[in-house]
Amino acid sequence: MNTPPAIRIDNLVKEYASPGPGEPPKLALKGVSFDVPQGGIFGLLGPNGAGKSTLINILAGLVRKSGGNAEIWGFDTDANPRNAKRSIGIVPQEIVFDPFFTPFEVLENQAGFYGIPKGERRSEELLKAVHLWDKRDAYARTLSGGMKRRLLIAKAMVHSPPILVLDEPTAGVDVELRRQLWELVTELNREGVTVVLTTHYLEEAEQLCDRIAIINHGELIADKPTRELVGMAREKIVAVTVDKDLTGPIEEPVFTKAEVIEPRRLEITYDRDKASAGQVLALVQSRGYAIEDVTTREADLEDVFVQLTGAG
Repeated sequence: MNTPPAIRIDNLVKEYASPGPGEPPKLALKGVSFDVPQGGIFGLLGPNGAGKSTLINILAGLVRKSGGNAEIWGFDTDANPRNAKRSIGIVPQEIVFDPFFTPFEVLENQAGFYGIPKGERRSEELLKAVHLWDKRDAYARTLSGGMKRRLLIAKAMVHSPPILVLDEPTAGVDVELRRQLWELVTELNREGVTVVLTTHYLEEAEQLCDRIAIINHGELIADKPTRELVGMAREKIVAVTVDKDLTGPIEEPVFTKAEVIEPRRLEITYDRDKASAGQVLALVQSRGYAIEDVTTREADLEDVFVQLTGAG
């Protein structure tokens, strides 16, 4: 039997009212459909204003959809909103909790909102999991930015949801904190939590996500396993160091682009469907240059993203 998806999005539409007289309504989502498989880390990517946060806010119950259907852990968000909400934990971009509560009180209050009896609450376990047990009695306002981020993850997990959604969790945080957050999220995923991630850091998505959907202007433009998506990038870059100063860029029909970046260093972009690295180097040598050094760069998710969204 096929495992049902953790989240099912079917023809989701969100229309906002006209911003002014004579202006058409704004369509934030234009019939988006995709499934989030159970048990993995799923990336939801797109430029600013693409519709990612609107989609997440619909799942969170903060925004009313204009059309289509959404299911969370098999529960329709319209027909069974209570169970749908209990199946998902949302970590928002903004840091939101009362600064005068302690981390322990933040989690206890959140558990109370979900009607979890005192004897079944996991506040101690969660604070230990996010490495904040030693701060359990400190005011939340005294925590560092990284500690607040970790507390938000614990807060999203108080009701033990099978799905955790992180909306730009590492925006504006330093490299070390980003690494700590991803160790925590990866550990939750290993324990069986399905993770949905929106991020602007494409390298992060490429390393962490099993599957990625890309939204642009409210439309789904890709939904593929990460490796397959990266494989869509056709361009490859070769940087060549030659034995004498270049007189200018070498123009060849199979080169997409050729730039002189130093007097003796040339960077060539080519379509790997039309030429191989060996052919590129042979064309450089045919112009009378001896090659002293070569470095290549494979296409990555950023190249695909730019190719699909047209974002410069």
